[in-house]
Amino acid sequence: MRARLDDVIGVYKAAFLDLHEPDPVRAARDRAHHARRHFDRPDLRAVAAVTSDDTLVGITYALPGLPGQWWHDVVVDALAAISPGSARHWLDDVLEVVELHVLPAYQGHTLGRQLLRELLRDAPQRTAALSALEPHGSRARRLYDSEGFVPLLSNFQFPGTVTPYAVLGKELGGPVPEPAPHSSVTQGSVSQSATARGAAGDGQAPGTGRPAPVR
Repeated sequence: MRARLDDVIGVYKAAFLDLHEPDPVRAARDRAHHARRHFDRPDLRAVAAVTSDDTLVGITYALPGLPGQWWHDVVVDALAAISPGSARHWLDDVLEVVELHVLPAYQGHTLGRQLLRELLRDAPQRTAALSALEPHGSRARRLYDSEGFVPLLSNFQFPGTVTPYAVLGKELGGPVPEPAPHSSVTQGSVSQSATARGAAGDGQAPGTGRPAPVR
């Protein structure tokens, strides 16, 4: 992540900020500053997807939630106001999924699912948690619902924003789902049979009109 921060933020901007932020350039700059604070954490977990020519097309990363961290404390306080027991269960030993983004051209091809599964594979924490935009029928929410995440907070507004979010949690330590057919997933990468990108460098496999496979 340190070596390819520009690529990481580029995926984030194209997949999320360009759609949901009034000033995506400024938001991308702010997010890069935020991400740099995580680089020296020895417990950071990250998984990336790249094409055969080493173009980054998907990224996810997570950190254990700890008291004193902004997201963790805001969510703990909000959930504890409803149920202290739930707050302890879900957030005392939690892996917080900070980001999960896939370039638009690569969405809808199970790549986000593979990234998420690999990120959580063998995680030592009891639970995982994340925040997602609230609309329940969105592609992201369908993914998280199908992967076992359940709502902890709904229509939640983080301090400084009026955007409604859902905070979702998942119990870890259960059976690991099988990866998608014809692909293998390893820590740090998502592997599929690699083909060259189109001659125009448009991210499509030659002659198919589909995104180039990733590894």
